[in-house]
Amino acid sequence: MKVSEFINALARLGVDYYTGVPDSQLAALCSYLIREHGLRAEKHIVAANEGGAVALAAGHYLATGKPGMVYLQNSGIGNTINPICSLVHRDVYQIPMVLVVGWRGQPGTKDEPQHIFQGRVTRELLDCVEVENAVLTAGTTEKEFEEMVARCAACLKEDRQFAFVVSKGAFEEEVKYKETRAYPLSREQALECVVSMDNGHSFYVSTTGKLSRELFELREARKQGHDRDFLTVGSMGHSIMIAQGIAAAKRDKMVFCLDGDGACLMHMGSAAVAASCGSENLIHIIFNNAAHESVGGIPTVAGKIDLTGAAAAFGYKTTCRAVTREEVKAAVQRAIDSTGPHFIEIMVNLDVRKDLGRPTTTPWQNKEAFMERLGREAEE
Repeated sequence: MKVSEFINALARLGVDYYTGVPDSQLAALCSYLIREHGLRAEKHIVAANEGGAVALAAGHYLATGKPGMVYLQNSGIGNTINPICSLVHRDVYQIPMVLVVGWRGQPGTKDEPQHIFQGRVTRELLDCVEVENAVLTAGTTEKEFEEMVARCAACLKEDRQFAFVVSKGAFEEEVKYKETRAYPLSREQALECVVSMDNGHSFYVSTTGKLSRELFELREARKQGHDRDFLTVGSMGHSIMIAQGIAAAKRDKMVFCLDGDGACLMHMGSAAVAASCGSENLIHIIFNNAAHESVGGIPTVAGKIDLTGAAAAFGYKTTCRAVTREEVKAAVQRAIDSTGPHFIEIMVNLDVRKDLGRPTTTPWQNKEAFMERLGREAEE
């Protein structure tokens, strides 16, 4: 199905406002919205997290009486549960809206480990919070789609929510949105600079997406083990709290949190909490490409705000921004040589290797190796 046909069908139901968090399975939809509406606040906003997107759509409805559309990957359903149940549900404020959910880990398809369970319970979760839903696939006929739209219209008329659960390939591939960032380093190059400064005794928590894949491949290229790295393959936005939990329990170990701008924005309050904890052994690094690069490159607001300034206000003991290799290495060395918590923002471009691989170990194996190494060093 062409995205324009889908959007036009929703427009006939009064939907003319769009917000959400990008998903690679919805790349055609996200690219279309960027091309047609940009990031104009009155028409389209890329939210910090999926719960915030539901609230944005609710605000639009309160102001206009028109339902909004919220797009998300199914892994973000958890972030929507609270506002769906306590804000928009028919037992509370009765606010209608349309959800468009990318179905990662759909049963019967091959996907990454973090998507398997989430994919299996996607429709169950929607059913549990009483969001009527239907599956849109590449094989959906015109008649079937019309029936889905009719069901959606009935839900909106009754001030309820309706979700289109979108299988891979349901939307016709179009020209993807492409943005450039004029910084000298790619994320992978900046990551190599960071890791090269380590003395071999630090531990790392890396964020969801391609950054963790790049860290895994970097260790392979350097013929190093992976037992000092915890790869947060899911749970976007929570790496800093994982790192903080480790840093507080293992104060004699340097702990790096390798984070992304989209992940940082998703649960930014966690950075404030980490700063307030005062862990002297914590180094929080944001690789800022101002985009949800791992799921299509749709922009975040991180290119327009001062994350380093925010970190200073949160209370990190030191903060800095780095752009070049020399600046990255100097910033990491200063952090290693002094007491934290530290915050380093590295400005990077959007370049990514096309042959970037994936971890060859399972999440369980990653966890076991990480815990064994951390425990063994504590005994030495």
